[in-house]
Amino acid sequence: MVVNRPSAIYNSPVTLSVVIITFNEEANLPRTLKSVEALVRDLNGEIIVVDSGSTDRTVEIARSFGAKVFVEEWKGFAKQKNSAIEKASGEWVLLLDADEEVTAELASETRRLLSSKTISKEFGPPRGFAIPRRNMFLGRWIKHGGFWPDPKLRLFRNGEAKIQNRAVHEDPLLKSPVDPDEPGKLNGAIIHYAYPTLSSYIEHMNRYSSLGAEMVGPRSFSFIDIFIRPRLTFFYNYFLRLGFLDGREGFLLHLYHSVYVSWKYAKAWEMKKKVSEVSKVVKPKSRTK
Repeated sequence: MVVNRPSAIYNSPVTLSVVIITFNEEANLPRTLKSVEALVRDLNGEIIVVDSGSTDRTVEIARSFGAKVFVEEWKGFAKQKNSAIEKASGEWVLLLDADEEVTAELASETRRLLSSKTISKEFGPPRGFAIPRRNMFLGRWIKHGGFWPDPKLRLFRNGEAKIQNRAVHEDPLLKSPVDPDEPGKLNGAIIHYAYPTLSSYIEHMNRYSSLGAEMVGPRSFSFIDIFIRPRLTFFYNYFLRLGFLDGREGFLLHLYHSVYVSWKYAKAWEMKKKVSEVSKVVKPKSRTK
């Protein structure tokens, strides 16, 4: 059941804009918006949701939390997020994914931080803050293998950061010049409910390996990239970075992540193969006199 909440009041200056992009996120979005509801209210904030044509109740849920909802065609992760950030009117932007949750500790820390005069414009940096993420896999918090603390620049002054133009793993970057003390670091965490099931993880890795192949570009078939590199990746993350301490979930995560690496380079080879086949078809025949 969707509870209709009073629309947010934006007449006075907005301190914080919570920015989210969505597509069919009715299962995740209520948890995300509930986690920032009090923070938005206390900081005279707003919620910006840019949806790419959801066919479920995502838009209805967002509006029930008083969000400003914009429906736009999908432009890719980086462009979609930049479009959402541009719509923010707050002095500060908190960028979230629809499957993330702000912990009570982070909400309290952000509330104190943005209520303090020590980060006002005349005091200079930092212009942004990196926030640690608790990545969840099959219901378990993955604490090793490079998955914790996984800091991401998520809280930044409006106009001071932009999403990298990348197909995958796109993150905000502070605009130059960057002070040595930037970004600042917060202790409170974001909980990332990334992969609740193996099916969702495999589907995600299949999609991301295609995007990753686009990033590396067409490549020749490489036994090293397709066979050796995935095994070295598993060894490094599972053993050297102590991924084995995360139990069965850790084993499956690193095993299938190594498969993702293999898929990425195999698909890069497939791209080159297709390009080569197309070029043979369209190659003009030589004329004879």
